[in-house]
Amino acid sequence: MLKTRLIPTLQLKNWGLVKSKRFSEWRPIGPAVVAGKVYTARRVDELIALDIDAPRQRRAPNVALLRDLADVCLMPFTAGGGVRSNDDVRALLANGADKIALNSALVTSPDVVEACSQEFGVQCVVASIDARRIDGGGHEVLIEAGTRRVASDVVGYARRAEALGAGEILLTSIDEDGMMQGYDLALLSSVAEAVDIPVIACGGAGEPQHFVDAVLRGGAAAVSAASIFHFTQHTPDDVKRHMREAGLDVRL
Repeated sequence: MLKTRLIPTLQLKNWGLVKSKRFSEWRPIGPAVVAGKVYTARRVDELIALDIDAPRQRRAPNVALLRDLADVCLMPFTAGGGVRSNDDVRALLANGADKIALNSALVTSPDVVEACSQEFGVQCVVASIDARRIDGGGHEVLIEAGTRRVASDVVGYARRAEALGAGEILLTSIDEDGMMQGYDLALLSSVAEAVDIPVIACGGAGEPQHFVDAVLRGGAAAVSAASIFHFTQHTPDDVKRHMREAGLDVRL
């Protein structure tokens, strides 16, 4: 059985690191590369870095910044934000990324998703899905940093991402993003049960038990977070120890 991974996510704006609440209220944190060095020292399993300005500004990812991050990351590194072409994919992989997170491209450039999967392998493709609750039940999917609605069925959308060639899904709850009240377990379990690829839970972790709940109650194969590490006393080691005490197989 594969170990449960702990994967911090960095939101990049200009050349700095920021943290949002519900995809708004962007709060500056500090230099992105410094955060990369800290997470390397703390031996997290992987790291995800997303250029959140790129999709809204209709530009390619900031390859220079992502390369600087990759240079200090001694763990598998996923880069994304604004990836719209095969050239964007190749540029990120050539500059240190191990995996590519694709968000808007799932809608606007599905051929890029398929090409990336076929050329570099499904393990290289992370489908980044941002979802928000719908009145009356269910979740809709948004792209471009949560500004454009593209689907009203997150389960069907996730299945389509898998069919296109995604090797795993980064599933972010917009409602819980930055709130530190726990993951959206209904969202998480609905997607995890519907696909045959790993799902990374993202959005809402505020205490170590939330990570455990995401795995045992939500079906996540990996857990991602940011606010808990920036705004509380909890470290990745604290979280992993709690997960192991709860019976999860994690790498310490």
